[in-house]
Amino acid sequence: MVIRYEAMPSRFTGARNVSVWLPPDYQTSKRRYRVLYMHDGQNIFAGSHAFGGESWRIDAVMEARAAEDPDHAAIVVGVWNTKMRAQDYTPTGIEKAMDSELRTRAIEENGGASGADGYLRFLVEELKPMIDRDYRTKSDPASTFIMGSSMGGLISAYAICEYPHVFAGAGCLSTHWPIVCRGQVYKTHTCDTQAMIKAITTYLDQKLPRPGTHRIWMDHGTQNLDSIYAPYQQAVDQMFTAKGWRQGVDFESRIYDGADHNEASWRARLKEPLAFLLG
Repeated sequence: MVIRYEAMPSRFTGARNVSVWLPPDYQTSKRRYRVLYMHDGQNIFAGSHAFGGESWRIDAVMEARAAEDPDHAAIVVGVWNTKMRAQDYTPTGIEKAMDSELRTRAIEENGGASGADGYLRFLVEELKPMIDRDYRTKSDPASTFIMGSSMGGLISAYAICEYPHVFAGAGCLSTHWPIVCRGQVYKTHTCDTQAMIKAITTYLDQKLPRPGTHRIWMDHGTQNLDSIYAPYQQAVDQMFTAKGWRQGVDFESRIYDGADHNEASWRARLKEPLAFLLG
């Protein structure tokens, strides 16, 4: 069952749709459920609203997990994007850590300065309290997760750094660490790789939660836009390790050879990040 809220207003960001998927046994049980918040919410359920008609089919994957073990059941909250997606999903802390030239470029390409702090306040201060009030959730941090792909992966990583007391785990698929390189732009080799890596690692050095308290899944493919992610992800992995995070325990970083930057590729491997984060 998917319940949709149209144009949900916010004091902190633009109004947007929100879709809530309930596990198959929700209506017949009295159980409380963990909650997974997902960005780009129009792309995660049916294909009718999804980009290019392809969706993650997270509902089918979650149904299969719950059928295997009822303890795997969770409520999924899909937060739709808007025309301000690039600004909403660009981490404010990373933007501030950029040098002035790179920051100017990012703001120009995004159509404005980062709005991520406002977007996260909407999730944490307005949406989550409503979900916890209206549905039978387990509202504690250990039962609350966040996930997205591309820039949705980026904002998921930012969320767990800014709100470690709210989210226990983050799924970051094909994380768009370059920020300023989108679409076919990567083919012109205009990404300021080293400058962006410096901004990312400067932020993570200051804000990454202490190890042993959270789980973060990161991955990327090797085709098209995903083909430029390797040096960024390697630098991020090194920062995690330097901070005491243990790969395979606290964080995971995977490369999917041949995988592209699209919903079909993310759907194909979705079971693995869900198993890592949700057990």
